[in-house]
Amino acid sequence: MNPVKKVLGCFRKADNDYHMIEDGDRIAVGVSGGKDSSCLIHCLHLYKMFSKKNFDVIGIYVDLGFGQQHMDEVIEYFKPYDIPIYVVETQIYDILKLHLDKEDRIECSLCAKLRKGALVNAAKAHGCNKIALGHHSDDAVETLFMNMINGGRLATFKPKMLLERSGVTMIRPLVYAYEHDISRMADKLEMPVSKNACPNSGHTERQAMKDMLNKLYKDYPSSKNNFQLMLRNNEQVDIFKPENDDEEDIQERIMP
Repeated sequence: MNPVKKVLGCFRKADNDYHMIEDGDRIAVGVSGGKDSSCLIHCLHLYKMFSKKNFDVIGIYVDLGFGQQHMDEVIEYFKPYDIPIYVVETQIYDILKLHLDKEDRIECSLCAKLRKGALVNAAKAHGCNKIALGHHSDDAVETLFMNMINGGRLATFKPKMLLERSGVTMIRPLVYAYEHDISRMADKLEMPVSKNACPNSGHTERQAMKDMLNKLYKDYPSSKNNFQLMLRNNEQVDIFKPENDDEEDIQERIMP
């Protein structure tokens, strides 16, 4: 199947399921220079052309200050789409270097928090009521497993979420698309990809989780589709439900 049609079909289903895009929306796409956000812009471009919805799209690239990440080719590629991409300069890297972890590495969680704040502020400055991120199905499953392993909770990011403090709604229209299909789409459309300049790139906990899940998918091929189904199969959730919800009592019962 044509990868563009496949990804766009996932995009349309996600919008139908979660009502992400409405008439009058002004949507800011969080541009990274990678294949995910570029394919998201392309899908929004096509969706605006062929759906009956009237909305506007812009791109926002938050420059974290890592350097060596050249966005010129990406910005040039999208000029025919009539979607402007704005570059927001920040000193986030300088802040991160002051708060390194025990191994003298950047704190990914702090970086994500600062980047999100800069993106929200820029989106509001450009009159946007929604922010679209390029997170896909594989990202959602990885986040689920990271939360289970590190936090003891069954949780992942939501396809649509209102940020109450800012009044901006975060949407993830590619949440049903797989990374493999997005990569095929980017290759077919010959999209330029800007290499991630983050010093932690390829050495993060998320990368380790991705590697673990890819091995699992190889050993159990049906698990990939079933994991996506699991994330939206909320009518069949069967986990422990203690009758006493007192936190101390729960902790006593799970202690060895």
